[in-house]
Formats: sequence, C-alpha cells, structure tokens
Amino acid sequence: MWDGLREHAVTAMGTLRLISGSIEVCAGLLMLYFQSLEKAMAINATLALVGPTVLILVTATGLAAMAEELSWGRMVLIFTGVGLILWGIFSD
Repeated sequence: MWDGLREHAVTAMGTLRLISGSIEVCAGLLMLYFQSLEKAMAINATLALVGPTVLILVTATGLAAMAEELSWGRMVLIFTGVGLILWGIFSD
C-alpha cells in the first residue's frame, strides 16, 4: 500500500514542479512581450508568491508519503528548514 502512495507522491511532486517551471517560462515570455520595466516587476512580484507556495506543496507531499519512515524530530527539522528558507525570502 505504501509503495503506491510513494509513487503517487513522486508523480504529484514532479507535476507540481513542471507546472511551476511552466509558470516561470510563461512569466519570462510575458516580460519579453510587454517590454515594460513596470510590468516586468509586477510579474516578478507574482512569481515571488508562486515559488514558496510550490516549495511548501512539494515538501508537504513528500513528507506525507514518508511520514511512516521519518521520526517526529526529523520532520520538525525539515519544517524548520523550510520555515527558515521562507523567512530568508520574505524578511527585510
């Protein structure tokens, strides 16, 4: 049973990353299309929200599939690491 869950988790994680990459490519193309610094900055600001959201979703998916194998201590360390990454991104 857990092997099937792991396979679905890997598929979901890969799909989320492909969607995220596609969003990034589309954003770059939009920046080139509009040729406006203001619009490029607005698009970039939107991407600043997409990246961390995908990071959290992919990490949560992987952890859910590995929950049986990880101790609580390791899960806390992983969530702490993700929290520190997000703090580094969004802090002034």
